[in-house]
Amino acid sequence: MPNHSDGELMRQLREGRRDALAELYDRHVRLVYSFAVRVAGSESLAREIVQLVFTRLWATKAEYDSSKGAYTSWLITMTRHISIDVLRRERRHQAMVPIDDINESYGSLNSDNPESVFIRSDQQSVIATASRRLSQPQRRVIELLYWKGYTLNEIAEMGGEPVGTVKSRLHQALKTLRRHLQGLREES
Repeated sequence: MPNHSDGELMRQLREGRRDALAELYDRHVRLVYSFAVRVAGSESLAREIVQLVFTRLWATKAEYDSSKGAYTSWLITMTRHISIDVLRRERRHQAMVPIDDINESYGSLNSDNPESVFIRSDQQSVIATASRRLSQPQRRVIELLYWKGYTLNEIAEMGGEPVGTVKSRLHQALKTLRRHLQGLREES
């Protein structure tokens, strides 16, 4: 099955072709794994996430629409959602982690792995630039909510703040990011 596009492999996968799944796995497992390690902060959880991602591709016959974006972006989004589900499940089995310990898993990135290549893309650098416009509390809410999978109530409890304060902080952060990203789009 050499030289098939990811979209073509997804079509073949929906037809039940195991060789299409094997090709997608070989092509993207390193990216999915490195992303999962970053989000989960654990190699064992990352391996579980990888298995769940590719199992979901096979079992649910997930639909990929190339007109909506790159396959790798779609795959990373799926990986992110599965990672959040796994992290929420794990949190139910463990005591709450103090908010100051959350940032430990965001160590320096290895420049030789596929995740680093993905993160260095133009889109990621634009988002990183936009996030620098946020205050530290706003960045923390975005990080905990979108990357770590905490709910707004959990974030409020960890910070000892009212849920309304956290919601307001999230709203302002998203508004700031949207304004900055729209400004960049208009300049292009």
